[in-house]
Amino acid sequence: MYQFTKPTTALLPIAAFVVALTNINVCWGAPQDDQVPDLVGTWTGENQTYSEKKGYSNWNKTIEISEQKGRIFKGQFTYADGTKHFFGVIYPDNASFTWVAVDSKGYNQGRILNKNIISACYSESGADATVGCAELTKKVDKP
Repeated sequence: MYQFTKPTTALLPIAAFVVALTNINVCWGAPQDDQVPDLVGTWTGENQTYSEKKGYSNWNKTIEISEQKGRIFKGQFTYADGTKHFFGVIYPDNASFTWVAVDSKGYNQGRILNKNIISACYSESGADATVGCAELTKKVDKP
């Protein structure tokens, strides 16, 4: 005949901790460096901006990310005032990124929506305050 006993309550906090750790990895997944998205390539889309000086503006934007080593990348884009070189970083969530330029006062924050679409939003404060966003699609070379 089997006799059932109550579990030792001293082990319950340890068991709860183990279950919590397991759920974290299952729900969010622990990002690994081999899962870092590859951003190298040409990205195009419509940029929508606003500034007090220029008002609302829409224009086609093309950026070229020419190099990536792990989470760090660099590239350039051309606009009405010339070409801007930038460099950036992909955050450990493998979805968010930021890029900056030496000759810029603002920041470009972005999100990787899937392997071929990113959203990039620029914000700058001060006398030349500007905001803008573009959803950019990666140019896929045909075989």
